[in-house]
Amino acid sequence: MAKGPDTEALAQELLALQETGGTVAPFSERYAQLSAAAGYAAATRLHALRVARGWRPVGRKIGFTNRTIWPRYGVFEPMWGTVYDRTLITAQGGSATVPLAGLAQPRIEPEICFGLRATPPVTHDGEALLGAIEWVAHAVEIVQCHHPGWQLKIADCTADNGLHGRLVLGTRVPVRELPDLAGRLPALEVELRKGGTIVDRGRGVNVLGSPLEALAFLVEVLARQSAAPALSPGEIVTTGTLTDAHPVVPGDRWSTALAGLPLPGLVVDFT
Repeated sequence: MAKGPDTEALAQELLALQETGGTVAPFSERYAQLSAAAGYAAATRLHALRVARGWRPVGRKIGFTNRTIWPRYGVFEPMWGTVYDRTLITAQGGSATVPLAGLAQPRIEPEICFGLRATPPVTHDGEALLGAIEWVAHAVEIVQCHHPGWQLKIADCTADNGLHGRLVLGTRVPVRELPDLAGRLPALEVELRKGGTIVDRGRGVNVLGSPLEALAFLVEVLARQSAAPALSPGEIVTTGTLTDAHPVVPGDRWSTALAGLPLPGLVVDFT
């Protein structure tokens, strides 16, 4: 008979999986009582273990904000995780190299990322949220899944730090240089290529209607989670994939191009 979750045991298992890139049966199959909230509790303990080992949190990632892919994965709500100094890669001249060692079944996701200058208010007012944002950048997140075939539920996602693997951050563009940003973000378009082949296209509206709505979701969720720190000035927040997530392997070169906002694309080589 399946048993309830042991937060410490699950956090220790997650720590080992994060270091080896291994896969195991879904936690939600082995722990009948593993709710999304219990998953976040395990992630909080995993976070403490990482910080004790010298990891430094630099921001948050929001996942499953793209409603067009919910039926494919069987996850029907967004969730969040932590971005660390050891998982963040800053692109140089629009290019970055990402080692895949230690990542489980990695996939690429083109996203919009915000840099905070203040703690965002609990609101869905886009202009009010923009008042807390210093800069906007295009980013590419590499997500991972420690369960075979990407078979998971929301509780597996919340436990496993939001499936975060790496974040490649592109050029930061100050908000003051982007007029009518709240109105332009939903219409933003991205093209995702593998080598010279277009693999996918996406739009800002895919992300809960707008990347700003994804930020609003995160602020609301954090306000309800007593163990989670509120967003603070200086943090980065990446808002979720504009397209589907696509598998990557060493030797791949992927690239992005954006239209609708003057945000440079990225070229990412995987090793």
